[in-house]
Amino acid sequence: MTRKVHILIIIVSVLTSLAIALLIGQGGANFHGVPTTMVCCTVVFVFQWLAFLPAFYFQTERYYDLIGSASYLCLIGLALLLSGSLDVRDSVIALLVGIWALRLGTFLFSRIKKQGRDSRFDNIKSNFWWFLMTWTLQGLWVFITLAMALAAITNDSKQEFGLLGLIGIAVWIFGFSFEVVADRQKTNFRRIDENSRAFITTGLWSWSRHPNYFGEIVLWVGISLIAAPAISGWQWITLISPLFVAFLVTRVSGVTLLETQALKRWGDDPAYQNYLSRTSCIIPTPPRFK
Repeated sequence: MTRKVHILIIIVSVLTSLAIALLIGQGGANFHGVPTTMVCCTVVFVFQWLAFLPAFYFQTERYYDLIGSASYLCLIGLALLLSGSLDVRDSVIALLVGIWALRLGTFLFSRIKKQGRDSRFDNIKSNFWWFLMTWTLQGLWVFITLAMALAAITNDSKQEFGLLGLIGIAVWIFGFSFEVVADRQKTNFRRIDENSRAFITTGLWSWSRHPNYFGEIVLWVGISLIAAPAISGWQWITLISPLFVAFLVTRVSGVTLLETQALKRWGDDPAYQNYLSRTSCIIPTPPRFK
């Protein structure tokens, strides 16, 4: 992509997020006349850009994922701080997002600290506009992923937690547990020296080639179920949140990228070809045996 394309994507990402923030901020809390969701949207992009400056100067991507996780915590905290009355739903959403962000942020940071670099950024971090676009897209990712949660927390109309909220907690626990177990299984697999260049086919990874991403999608569906009763009017546009997560992890930065890398690395290996043919990509299912 050219510099003009990078700049265009940056502008579109910011304007799209601000438009969504304005729509979902209707009827919600405000800060000196500005919808709290607009404040959160502005803060998340400024946060990314401030982090980008030293990252570009030192040519490092080591703090990219950590800043992403910190952004979730920052926005949830800001929404709680700037909202009026808070209820059980707001507290539960904040707690669950906080647990997820802290766990994933520390996990990803410890992983890149051990590996030393993230190969996805090899050609990106030396290009100012490309690298800035990547940080801006992270702001877009964080805000849209959190949009439904932010709409619920900042909404002035509070509803009873109800059965749907309890179902949402159960769904979140299932998804979060699935993601944590999958990450731990792969980490333990990689600790064995002879597995350093091998692909994992055991545990949850025998039922899905990307069980961690399945857990990620499910837990955000859980958050959406908890938030749904507090949503009204234009705020229903935030139903894009779980769909956006699913799209990103399956079509943009997750599955597609990893599958391409895996094919380059093990594509000629009959064992890997067999693993591909018998194992579901995302949704866990029993292995298919021919």
